[in-house]
Amino acid sequence: MDSFATLIRTASHEQHMEAETSTFMSDLLGGRLGVEAYARYTEQLWFVYEALESEARSLAPDPVAGPFIQPELFRLPSLERDLAHLRGPGWRSSLTALPATRAYAARVTECARTWPSGYVAHHYTRYLGDLSGGQIIRGKAEQTWGFARKGDGVRFYVFEDITNPAAFKRSYRQLLDAVPADDLEKQRMVGECKHAFTLNTAIFRALGEEFPLSA
Repeated sequence: MDSFATLIRTASHEQHMEAETSTFMSDLLGGRLGVEAYARYTEQLWFVYEALESEARSLAPDPVAGPFIQPELFRLPSLERDLAHLRGPGWRSSLTALPATRAYAARVTECARTWPSGYVAHHYTRYLGDLSGGQIIRGKAEQTWGFARKGDGVRFYVFEDITNPAAFKRSYRQLLDAVPADDLEKQRMVGECKHAFTLNTAIFRALGEEFPLSA
């Protein structure tokens, strides 16, 4: 029988691929969009991670979510340095969330406050994705817009406190396998994981409408 970590990864594969291959992300990674599109995407990430991390410490004592609250994963300080670099010191005053982003952040907050297992599903889709596919985005951004390697503008993708990402991901998957939840709850978590990818894809779609490639 497959482990829960394997189950959650394979069950959400289709949604994951849809998010990764969205037109906006393809255009961004293909260097067909300007740095403004990258900055706007980074702004949207701020709202999602603010929702994930502002509730994190209150979940530390929770038997399900608690083991996943690991400060070395936190992205908000890095995101804020990136935004200061991309938008200037007054970046907060111009920060706006797309409706799709507000919906995503609201769902993360709702899970954090009412359903810790659901919060874990969002935690998994975001942070393990950043440790994996996020590195492709970082490399492309450095190459396309000339950011310093692992410097301001791409710090969000640099996990300075995780020296061995492969080992970290292995231990994270072991935590998933050890989640104190019955099969029905695990199925609900898989469903929430799929929902997270759907919410993420909606942001890409909205960004694609904001930054259409001229035909």
